[in-house]
Amino acid sequence: MSDSPKHQQPLDSKGLVLAFAAYLIWGAFPFYFKLLSAAGAFEIIGHRIVWTFVFCLLAVVLWREVGHLREVLAHPKLFWGLTASGLLVTINWSIYVWGVLNDHVVDAALGYFINPLVTVGLAVVVLKERLRLAQKVAVGVGALAVVVIAFGYGQVPWVALSLAITFGLYGLAKNKVGGRVSPLVGLTVETALLTPIALAFLVWLQANGTSQFLANGPGLTIGLVAAGLVTAVPLVMFAAAAGRIPLSMIGLIQYLTPTIQFAFGVWINHEVMPLPRWLGFGLVWVALVILTVDSLRAARGHVPVGEPEVMN
Repeated sequence: MSDSPKHQQPLDSKGLVLAFAAYLIWGAFPFYFKLLSAAGAFEIIGHRIVWTFVFCLLAVVLWREVGHLREVLAHPKLFWGLTASGLLVTINWSIYVWGVLNDHVVDAALGYFINPLVTVGLAVVVLKERLRLAQKVAVGVGALAVVVIAFGYGQVPWVALSLAITFGLYGLAKNKVGGRVSPLVGLTVETALLTPIALAFLVWLQANGTSQFLANGPGLTIGLVAAGLVTAVPLVMFAAAAGRIPLSMIGLIQYLTPTIQFAFGVWINHEVMPLPRWLGFGLVWVALVILTVDSLRAARGHVPVGEPEVMN
């Protein structure tokens, strides 16, 4: 039996459904976190960390990955790599939830639109990779888009840039870990390292009488607990999909998430979209078309293409 390259992997209908479901859930995050707004961004993040760890740990036990978890914890390089990625993803989550609760959903969407361009830039700066001409053009157009938005809108889109950079660095940290850690075990370790801090913060809120966890009705309490579930479930779906469909297809589907979030920000949250902002987004979309077409051509030409990152 000969092993076929991943880019020649046939489409699998179940894998396609799982990928769409994962990115749809990530796209719906603004809806979800808006429902939890009474708790505030930092209490939401505290609960998200703690309950994600709880659900991931249960899944590790149910799927018999305890042995793999022990191996990772006993391996210093993997442990410290996941420590770094855990800190980065927590910063990313915090900025994202704060942005959603403070009506920066469009900026958050912009951050995840430009993330592939930031990832390419980090590959050059940190990994010393050489870019193809189309990649250089895409990065240049993306940088121009940020300049247009900053000057035309009167302020630097710091939420978008912070999300793109922290998520890009998170992807880089995960790249250093490589394929030696499953997504489930990786998220378990990342949240385990931060759970004591998050738990201490939540206990402090309770002691000071400022926690909303049990004080604002059962709906909010259940929603805060379920924040861990809605974090873990799409990750598992994505991991299952990645093994069933080509990465080039996942690379196209990944734009579903920021597209949904952009639509939410503009048409449901009614965020301001002056002409310079539309022009900036237009340039970003042009850059992504260039990058996507180049990636598909590279895949057909047997050139390795980076794996799309998991949304958070």
